[in-house]
Amino acid sequence: MSYNFGLLCDSITMDCKKQLQSVQKTSSSEMKPPANDIIHERRSANYKPNIWNYDYLQSLSSIYDGQEYERRVQKLKEDVRIIFSNAVDSVATFELIDSVNKLGLASHFDKEIKEALDTIASTKKKISSTEEDLYATALCFRLFRQHGYEVSQDMFRGFMDEKTGLFRENTNINIKEMLELLEASHLGLEGENILDVARDFSTATLKESISSLDSDLAKQVVHVLELPSQRRVQWFDVKWHINSYEKDIHMNSSLLELAKLHFNIVQAILQKDLRESSRWWRNLGLTENLSFARDRLAESFMCSVGLAFEPDYTCLRKWLTKVVVLILIIDDVYDVYGTLEELKHFTNAVNRWDVSETQQLPECMKTCFLALYNTTNEIANEIQKEKGAWNQVLPHLKKGWTDFCNALFVEAKWYNMGYSPSLQEYLSNGWISSTAPLLLVHEFFSMGHEVTNGMEDFLEKNQEIVYNISMIIRLCNDLGTSVAERARGDVPSSILCYMREADVSEEIALKHIEDMINKSWKKINGQCFNQLPMLQSFVNIATNNARVAHSLYQYGDGFGVQDRDTRKNIVSLLVEPLSCSTELKCQTMENWVNLSAMNL
Repeated sequence: MSYNFGLLCDSITMDCKKQLQSVQKTSSSEMKPPANDIIHERRSANYKPNIWNYDYLQSLSSIYDGQEYERRVQKLKEDVRIIFSNAVDSVATFELIDSVNKLGLASHFDKEIKEALDTIASTKKKISSTEEDLYATALCFRLFRQHGYEVSQDMFRGFMDEKTGLFRENTNINIKEMLELLEASHLGLEGENILDVARDFSTATLKESISSLDSDLAKQVVHVLELPSQRRVQWFDVKWHINSYEKDIHMNSSLLELAKLHFNIVQAILQKDLRESSRWWRNLGLTENLSFARDRLAESFMCSVGLAFEPDYTCLRKWLTKVVVLILIIDDVYDVYGTLEELKHFTNAVNRWDVSETQQLPECMKTCFLALYNTTNEIANEIQKEKGAWNQVLPHLKKGWTDFCNALFVEAKWYNMGYSPSLQEYLSNGWISSTAPLLLVHEFFSMGHEVTNGMEDFLEKNQEIVYNISMIIRLCNDLGTSVAERARGDVPSSILCYMREADVSEEIALKHIEDMINKSWKKINGQCFNQLPMLQSFVNIATNNARVAHSLYQYGDGFGVQDRDTRKNIVSLLVEPLSCSTELKCQTMENWVNLSAMNL
């Protein structure tokens, strides 16, 4: 059977195809100005220099980079398996599974988790154990949905007033219940109105209660209100959960020790991966000729960690780091540096995948294309060696880049013509320039998927999942960067497009964009059910693209500005281990001495 990965890479409905063709036609003909109106000038985004120097990244080290801790890990895993066996009821099992997930240990207990959930589902213990308990019902609902089981929102009807259709209020507010209800509500699908009511009810109740809570509980409430776990990058949150679990009066010492040990072992592996990526980036020498562009190796590596932190995904992280670094550079070529004529030649070179097409470009853009050309060919070749599929991989990686650059070129035309697109027009191009289709095609082949009849089924079923992931990335990006982009005079973001189109305030436009993000998440939630087992890992990583976007742009531009939350996350996850012993504290001090020397 013939195989066309374009279904996944493009992943666009017929309506979106027509919209994109309309955008390109309008951009190339109706908005063409007189030649003397084109002003050739170099812009500046005023990005700050890179704060992570090469020597510092190479100095990162850990005492956990050997095999000597493996015996202790295995002993602790056996202890946790005993806890699974001794769970007294369904609620205790749910809480154990939830803790294992939040502590980043799920991959160690896949079998135990599946067996426990299968047993509860088959015996219907979940119904009898939770019918009078909103906390347990919400926890049950969330965990079953997160693990791909089909459960109905009707589980919550017993807690609602039949006349008003609202949740019954209790004079004694249970914060634990409200937190779980809010978390569960974010696993909703399209049309599940009960979960919409649950979200509004729990959100309002928690906001009203914050001022009366103790410090630790208030932090948990704020954490969930800011972003629910369904939209968070698991590994970015794992240290926070370990610290919270350590304070829990019901904490199990074996599970806590395993979580800390596992975190430090994974951190050591990630440090090694980062050192390798840093050497590649330095040897490439691209930043020496592209001073206008963002030099963000460490941040790009963090994105790859957010997509796949597990030790087995070293190659995937290496390839994705290279892709993200190049995405940032090329995005700045289109947004900041290139003239329209230069960008036309650059886009032609990418479309034809031909170095000779760059002859009319300035040296820095030639260097940029050559880096893209060589790196993509190398990635395809390495995937072929690791997985086997050279003839299938390279054409699709190339197509991912051509689609991305063509979308950037449309935006460059809009900017040069002073054109303000409608929201629909902007998004029909913007979901491709979001980078998601480009990243997903690399992730797909990097995970070693082969051409099978099952793949045809996957592509047929999932034509919208890439689109919705892309929409979330596009809209989160706009929410985080629109202020800086507006100051530079860039192409209007989705926010400004909607403000102009609907003649509304920025506050109303922001609410509209957030509603669009919520709608896309509901679609993704539905599309994650009933996947082929062989593709579940890919679907999970694909969905992590949307989660990384939330993390990057939650407090602003996580790429453009390094010295705020992005820096804190890098230090926390890649520099600071969790203290377990005197020896470890010495290692922590050594890394911090190096960090202080950099004035970070």
